[in-house]
Amino acid sequence: MLQLLQENFGLALLAFGILGLCVGSFLNVVIHRMPLMMMREWRRDCSQILSEQADISVELMTPVNQIVAKDTPLTLSLPRSRCPSCDHQIKWYENIPLISWLMLRGKCSSCQQAISSRYPFVEVVTALLSVLVIYKFGVSMQGLAALILVWTLVALTGIDFDTQFLPDRLTFPLAGLGLAVNAYGLFISPTAAIWGLLIGFFSLWIVVKIFYLITKKHGMGAGDFKLLAVLGAWLGPMMLPLIILLSSLLGSIIGLILMRKHGESKPFAFGPYIAIAGIIALLYGSEIMTWYLNMYG
Repeated sequence: MLQLLQENFGLALLAFGILGLCVGSFLNVVIHRMPLMMMREWRRDCSQILSEQADISVELMTPVNQIVAKDTPLTLSLPRSRCPSCDHQIKWYENIPLISWLMLRGKCSSCQQAISSRYPFVEVVTALLSVLVIYKFGVSMQGLAALILVWTLVALTGIDFDTQFLPDRLTFPLAGLGLAVNAYGLFISPTAAIWGLLIGFFSLWIVVKIFYLITKKHGMGAGDFKLLAVLGAWLGPMMLPLIILLSSLLGSIIGLILMRKHGESKPFAFGPYIAIAGIIALLYGSEIMTWYLNMYG
């Protein structure tokens, strides 16, 4: 199959576009369920830790433990997807990426409640990015590895937009995978991958620590350091200035829009802009750097 796709580039783009739609459908589940799964795990852990404290009575913890015990098991596969309004269980033919949403006209088949347009949006964006990755890197180990990076960045973007969390269960494995693939020089040298990870993390960590010493406020979450470290491990330290510049520009523009809309400065997720900048750097970073250097001789 891989040989067939390598020999027929048009078929490869079509196949990976369809695969991207399917992966995007799964990423919608990850974006929605993973924060809920994390929250339930934190509730259980907190309940257990507090129950073991000698200065907290059993009577105080009993109602909390009862509430936590009522949390239903939740994974990425179980329970099956349901309509949040009427609890209608989604049939398989109502869950076909993009097509089902269009056929249902963006409404639940049971209660006619609107289905968020974000679901097809994530699917289409994932499909387009998948096609761009294969167009850039071809059907190769480099292309397949880049797909994993891009898909995970899409999931992290959606989760951070919703919750301002960047889960370690995604960033840590992605950083490790970046070091692993570059151990074979897939994108950069092993040494560059290690330095990219370290510089990516500590560049933002130092800035935030200095900001805290001056203002006594936390200007950025630790997840942003880890995400930049991930991109450093995949793309190397030379791409980090471009990623920081692009993400800062995107974040500034969106921040100004939010300030005009709400009339005041409010915290907002910065991780999505780092992720978007990372995807741009992955696909077009070399061309942008070459254009910039040639422009200034």
